Amino acid sequence: MREALPADPIPLHDGGFDLSDDEYATIVERVIADEIGRGEGANFVIRRDYTARIDAATAEAERTAALTWFRALLEHERGAYWTFAVVTPGVIAVGASPEAHVVAQGGVVTMNPISGTFRHPAGGSTTAALGEFLSSTKETEELFMVVDEELKMMSAVCSDGGRITGPHLKQMSRLTHTEYMLRGSSRLDPRDILRETMFAPTVTGSPMQNACTVIRRHERKPRGYYSGVAALFTPNDADGHDLDAPILIRTVYLKDGELSVPVGATLVRHSDPAGEVGETHGKAAGVLGAIGAIARDTAAEAREDADAPGSGATPADDPEIRTLLASRNARLAEFWMNPQDGGTDASSAAPFAGRTAVVVDAEDRFTTMLAHQLRHLGLEVRIQPWSQALDVEIDAADLLVAGPGPGDPRYDSSPRIARMRALVSRRRESGRPLLAVCLSHQILADSLGIGLAALASPHQGLQKSVPVFGTDASIGFYNTFTARVAPGTTQVGETEVSADPVSGDVYALRGPAFASVQGHLESILSRDGMTTLERLVGHALGER
Repeated sequence: MREALPADPIPLHDGGFDLSDDEYATIVERVIADEIGRGEGANFVIRRDYTARIDAATAEAERTAALTWFRALLEHERGAYWTFAVVTPGVIAVGASPEAHVVAQGGVVTMNPISGTFRHPAGGSTTAALGEFLSSTKETEELFMVVDEELKMMSAVCSDGGRITGPHLKQMSRLTHTEYMLRGSSRLDPRDILRETMFAPTVTGSPMQNACTVIRRHERKPRGYYSGVAALFTPNDADGHDLDAPILIRTVYLKDGELSVPVGATLVRHSDPAGEVGETHGKAAGVLGAIGAIARDTAAEAREDADAPGSGATPADDPEIRTLLASRNARLAEFWMNPQDGGTDASSAAPFAGRTAVVVDAEDRFTTMLAHQLRHLGLEVRIQPWSQALDVEIDAADLLVAGPGPGDPRYDSSPRIARMRALVSRRRESGRPLLAVCLSHQILADSLGIGLAALASPHQGLQKSVPVFGTDASIGFYNTFTARVAPGTTQVGETEVSADPVSGDVYALRGPAFASVQGHLESILSRDGMTTLERLVGHALGER
């Protein structure tokens, strides 16, 4: 079939990126300083487009170009999840996407977050170079952050919250990525699953809702289909449909003779602007090399040694590489690595069975993971967006969980921050059980007269072992701001304080019918998340 596709090269003219390398590097610096540095989120994906023109004055010529590129990608790109050509009167898209965003088949939902990008040296990848990449803290934490973000989505659509397996390597012609697989059970209609999981954090950022706002501030034109999905619905034997939806990345778009290849880099707190510029070049090169827009790495394609792409052995088979990959999981929470039951019906043996909780979402869907953990502790849980949370429903709940969210907790003019302040204040005044997390922890601390400050370096996606009322706990942090007391302070009025003995940064608070925590106990980075959550909830409910 491949041989039936056209193969004559399609000449390109006026090729180059719409943003120069210097312009893109400046945007990277701005996002790190103005967005991550001000608490707007943990990571953001900002794109640039490689553009060119072809000699195609007719629709037929454009279709021929699309089919030519489709053949080229089949022949020269590898490791793709989908290699595809979409040719319609309004859209021509040809790509080799490495990433399955969401698959739903037989009641099992799978997501495949890919992050961390190793650009192959000239001549192809080697075990030594790949080992150096896998040892990078930046690349490792980048993958952990997107897994956290996709687990938020899995927890929203799967009764068992989702289990992670991996990490694995995804090797392509010019790049190697690291990836995890997330799997869970769901009874939802596949259309609802797709709706609940849009858009992919690996091409937007986290928290995803605010990432879209940040993208709008820094990208100069709409994305079009880039970062969306191509969704295939297939009838099944159960009179329903299976869903297969890869992300639309590594894709060529063609319209009116103009070609574009959008690519982006994931920007985190310790991103190097030059490195992120290079990553965009590497991502574009796989597609552009395959279609002949730039020179192919013929030396890598011709290699026959054990490290050669396409040979019987791959770098992933090397014992050192397998050890480096496996070592990443030692940092992660067993709760998300192990099989789980549905967690939707409170077991009578669970510590807080029969209790109810309302979780208020302050625009960070970590609340879906938190709600899933609370259900495992026996609570009956409802999630309410901050703008829709009704006082009457909150008052009736045995426990209010004021959730995390982006932004500066001192920014009172924000309707979201003002509403979270009002909710926390109302609950404290009522004397009813309260748990406050991250942003809401900072708001609670401020209401107790504890000062707030910006961290010298954001703790976005940082794992730390910290004291929590006499017990050290390994917890994941996603914060740019912190509550802070004088070093050595353990009490403020009736409130117990657990803080860093040197900096005074407050990790947790507890007082009459309330508790709070700065870290994200629901994160995969929180190895001691479940035990710490049980302790704090138990205190708030008066059962510990």
